[in-house]
Amino acid sequence: MKILLLEDEIMLNESIQEYLETLGHSIDTYFDGLEAFNSIKNNSYDLLILDINVPNMDGLTFLENIHELKIHTPTIYISALVDIEDISRAYNLGCFDYLKKPFHLKELALRLDRIVLSNEVPRVHLRLSKNYSYDQEHSTLLFNALPQTLTKKQSQIIDLLARNRGRVVDFDQFQEYVWDEQIVDNATMRAEINRLKKFLQEDVIQNVRGMGYMIEKP
Repeated sequence: MKILLLEDEIMLNESIQEYLETLGHSIDTYFDGLEAFNSIKNNSYDLLILDINVPNMDGLTFLENIHELKIHTPTIYISALVDIEDISRAYNLGCFDYLKKPFHLKELALRLDRIVLSNEVPRVHLRLSKNYSYDQEHSTLLFNALPQTLTKKQSQIIDLLARNRGRVVDFDQFQEYVWDEQIVDNATMRAEINRLKKFLQEDVIQNVRGMGYMIEKP
């Protein structure tokens, strides 16, 4: 998942980032609520992890403000606050979970797993690498949430590989799906795929010798 983390305690911020990245998540970290707010206006995230007492815009106001922008992203609050009014306000704003500091990082990971299993996180965006994702609904490759311009064949190649993450796609499948069963040799298909690989800014597509190509699950 691509996660926005808003936490002004430097050591905790870094610890959460490092831990979640080892689990395969992509983390954008912020120490200031206003900076996080300006970022989310131009970037999309699968999950928000928010502290409440942060500079310039507190975590509760942050969620209120992004809802006004029609941004509704599953949210976990992490806070030392125990005031029932603050906790109630967090849940009234639609947060998914509230985790009281101090907590074990594994507990945070378990809360993330609960969100995934609850289907709260939209599954139309497939994570392909640290910065690449694929919008299945609109058949669009995204880099840091920004749409990428591809040729028709490149779009079809990405679509086929993205929907089969973790599985090898062989040349027969490429011929059927991308070349519409036209008779083309493997060298022609390799050349098209290699042009796409050179265009990409990260090593997303893996060559599986003698079998085909694949995108591994991050």
